Amino acid sequence: MTDRAAILIEICHEAGRLAAQYFKDQDQLVIDRKGHQDFVSQADRNVELLTRDLLAKSFPDDAIVGEEHAPKPGTSGFTWVIDPIDGTTNFVNGIPAWTVVVAGVRDGATQLGVIHDPCNAETFVATNGHGATLNGVALSLDDDRSLSEGTVGIGYSNRVDDQGILRLVAAVVSEGSMFYRNASGALSLAYVAAGRLLGYTEEHMNAWDCLAGQLIVAEAGGRVEPQDADVMIRDGGRVVVGTPAVFDRLLDISKTAFGQAD
Repeated sequence: MTDRAAILIEICHEAGRLAAQYFKDQDQLVIDRKGHQDFVSQADRNVELLTRDLLAKSFPDDAIVGEEHAPKPGTSGFTWVIDPIDGTTNFVNGIPAWTVVVAGVRDGATQLGVIHDPCNAETFVATNGHGATLNGVALSLDDDRSLSEGTVGIGYSNRVDDQGILRLVAAVVSEGSMFYRNASGALSLAYVAAGRLLGYTEEHMNAWDCLAGQLIVAEAGGRVEPQDADVMIRDGGRVVVGTPAVFDRLLDISKTAFGQAD
């Protein structure tokens, strides 16, 4: 997995360079609408094509699943999950809060994840059982603050009713916390791993948005609501992560806000 990680980092950097060029020339972007507040540009499509091509050359027997193109079957039992540009709404509006995301999955568990932020030259990496890093420096969450002493990242999905996010914001504010939304779930998950946010919660995320970040948080010492990666690839689902000090409370708040309390 270490060799795979090294190759994947280089692939994400190359994909990031192409995305950054599109971002620089965004006045020439061709942008389509997939749904309400859901955009895609030729940058998303072409960055994914590049990422797929580089992965296929390095790992020809692996399957590939991406946001913008049809799945590619494989024979190895290993699946790559790609979001070429997480934060497309930011990207097409000139806001430098977007990232290239790739996760590697086997046997229902994420084995490897990379979140590469070209705008800030930050690369978050984790391998299952071997820790997480930011630009090669180990990440280690050691934060005993309560929700009322920090900031929680929240996500808004157009795939679910908007009442959940309204209840969530109200609950987070009532808890005494600040809330933060940057329209890139993957980047927000990375910020939890880096200790910038106490946690992150979203009612529904797709696998390409969250699998890499969930692994990075877990390997940095955070807590993650358990998910089967194969189920997430098929259906998506709720994502809640946090420092050990706030996770249980944030999960309770999230379940109640989303109408999913036990």
